[in-house]
Amino acid sequence: MSPVSLQFHRAAVLHGPRDVHIEERLVPPPQHDQAQVAVRATGLCGSDLHYYLEGRNGDFAIQHPLVLGHEAAGTIVSVGVGVRNLYPGQRVAIEAGVMCRRCDFCKSGRYNLCKSMRFASSAKTFPHLDGTLQDRMNHPGYVLHPLPDNCSFEQAALAEPLSVLIHASRRVGLREGQRILVLGVGTIGILACALAKSYGATQVAAIDINQQRLDFAKANGFASRTYCLPALPRAESTDEQLRRARENVQLALAKFDTPDGYDIVFECTGAEPCVQMSVHAAATGGKVMLIGMGSRNVTLPLSAAALREVDILASFRYCKTYPEALSMLASGKLKNIERLVTHRLRLHETARAFDLLARGQDEDGNMVMKVMVC
Repeated sequence: MSPVSLQFHRAAVLHGPRDVHIEERLVPPPQHDQAQVAVRATGLCGSDLHYYLEGRNGDFAIQHPLVLGHEAAGTIVSVGVGVRNLYPGQRVAIEAGVMCRRCDFCKSGRYNLCKSMRFASSAKTFPHLDGTLQDRMNHPGYVLHPLPDNCSFEQAALAEPLSVLIHASRRVGLREGQRILVLGVGTIGILACALAKSYGATQVAAIDINQQRLDFAKANGFASRTYCLPALPRAESTDEQLRRARENVQLALAKFDTPDGYDIVFECTGAEPCVQMSVHAAATGGKVMLIGMGSRNVTLPLSAAALREVDILASFRYCKTYPEALSMLASGKLKNIERLVTHRLRLHETARAFDLLARGQDEDGNMVMKVMVC
């Protein structure tokens, strides 16, 4: 084990809704198979925000103080016994999920489905595994990924959300020459657009309820065609909602001059109306990839899928994606992707960073997309 002295470090610790404390914590030496990492950049995401605002993310409520953050990169400070091919001073991306490496899912190469998975910053398991909003953390060496020389810490932090898209794209069969539609252009949606373009999509279109985000997507070359959904009162019945979904798609496809629909629809919102729209937006024989996690139970227009052989697929996190994600981020293939990071704050400003992400606009009226704590 490389030498390391016991020392204190800062951590942004969530104790309850909107209750973040900056605390001094003792950092032990890395254990067997672990490395200690000085965290240099952490991107905030939607699941972090749910924990911050509500003290929970869906069914998973915090049971004791939790350090959030799982989109991160840093520098190795020391390594424990058994760690190979990693060394102090090396820059790495931190893959947040710690799989068991023993179950059938892990052995078959689908470790994202490991039932014993412990995910940093998630309250699903107890005791919780702390995330990356801290100066230093110990983490298994087998989920630390060396950075290419020309990959920055901020770019490496984007490898986590990009991995979500790479995994989804593998499952849905993304390839050159396809027409792609993305529903929802937050960080995940923008990355879906960028990845589709890098694969050689003939058309990338985007739909959202936020015109400012759509303008951002178009101005930076992520989407060539955009459509802003009209603001309407909540549908009074399921039948009305299904009818609206079909009609909204018809309006969007007409504007896009793509009446036959799209080969692949990436649904990145999780909102029930958008999930319903995705089925109608897919071309005959096309595919819908469900990425967004929002509504727990959704009524689907299954006949519209069945009669046209539209495949509805789902994707959960990622598996064996980090090397490809880091290579893409370093290569420049994802043009303008660095513009996703719109705001940067320090660790002691973590509460302010979450409040900024929750508002969606800063004090000057500028759009907030990805907030980086660095």
